[in-house]
Amino acid sequence: GVDPSRAGQAKDKIYQKMLRNAATRVLSRTGCRNLSAEAAQEIPTVSNFINGAAVPSSSTKLIDVTNPATNEVILRVPESTPHEMSEAVGSAADAFKTWREVPIQARQRVMADFAVAIRQNTDALAESITLEQGKTLPDARGDVFRGQEVVEMASSLGHLLMGETQGNVSKGIDSYSYREPLGVTAGICPFNFPAMIPLWMFPVACAAGNTQVLKPSEKDPSAAMMLAQMATDVGLPPGVLNVIHGAHDCVNFICDDPTIKSISFVGGNQAGEYIHARGTALGKRVQAN
Repeated sequence: GVDPSRAGQAKDKIYQKMLRNAATRVLSRTGCRNLSAEAAQEIPTVSNFINGAAVPSSSTKLIDVTNPATNEVILRVPESTPHEMSEAVGSAADAFKTWREVPIQARQRVMADFAVAIRQNTDALAESITLEQGKTLPDARGDVFRGQEVVEMASSLGHLLMGETQGNVSKGIDSYSYREPLGVTAGICPFNFPAMIPLWMFPVACAAGNTQVLKPSEKDPSAAMMLAQMATDVGLPPGVLNVIHGAHDCVNFICDDPTIKSISFVGGNQAGEYIHARGTALGKRVQAN
């Protein structure tokens, strides 16, 4: 017969090995510090993503990210400093000057290539979600796939950006309208869909000619960081998408910064009401839940 305790220990070792392998793959894709052999025992810290590259934060305020299956701290998220958040917005503002002039066909092609990259990296994204958020791998793959569908929609966005014309609305008067990008937009994401909800936000905003500053949940940021790197790798220009981290101070910064023209938020109703009230009071367009 088999000793049940030994069988359980063997399964536990297999599980821990799987988690370590997944963590190595995930962290290598998210711009984490402390990945050298000398620092193997240190808990890595996620970077910001600014102007097309992972940029380590100088913040001393760190938030623990735990594996829900073991309650083990697997990485730490910085509360991005005011300077770092302003740098991300400045990068987005600079990129908007040229990105808005890129023809819609070219912006769509970036999204088409991005959708392919997501399909090719579904397992790695799903592993990050399981590791940090706790979904089963099949559920995590579904999280990725539902977001991928939005990217596929963004790769054919042109017909939704068409304006309107009306001839002879009055004697000798014709009317026409154009849809133009707003500028720098922002996305604030919850913890429960770490890939799907960021993919609801920045692909559509960027395909429409805007740039974006994205704040993923501080509880599971790796999927968003991986997606930002993948989008850059397939041709999204530096600065078009930037990622910052934090909690309340980061949300308040997004609501208050005058360069940010609109906010998309998904999450709890209380937070949504707060973001809507604070953002719209300063003239921003706010989509909350």
